[in-house]
Amino acid sequence: MNPKKIWSNLAVSDLDRTTKFYTELGFRSNGSSKELTSFFVGDDDFVIHFFLKDIIETNMKVKFADTKNAIEVMFTLSAESKDQVDKWAKEVEKAGGKIISKPEEFGEGYYGFVFADPDGHTFNVFYM
Repeated sequence: MNPKKIWSNLAVSDLDRTTKFYTELGFRSNGSSKELTSFFVGDDDFVIHFFLKDIIETNMKVKFADTKNAIEVMFTLSAESKDQVDKWAKEVEKAGGKIISKPEEFGEGYYGFVFADPDGHTFNVFYM
């Protein structure tokens, strides 16, 4: 296998809420429709599609995890400094995200925090 690109497809319950949350965090829109909202992330333009849960489950013929009770996947966002980690934690809370673990040291030279978006998708913000 030699795929040209990789992206993620996640299930959400409210496209407007999802669009607002990620827009407030500064993610760049990749467009939207009545079934999904999509964003570019990082310098390499990693794509995250957020589909309405019933649409993606019907189309893919699979069940997505209940992200209120289990982690489906954890994305890591790279920060440039400890100060940026702290700033992002405040931005996440202001936008309506849930801080799972507050910014802290994770061993020597590692600093970060974990948060969940309004649908429970988890992200690790990390500086090293």
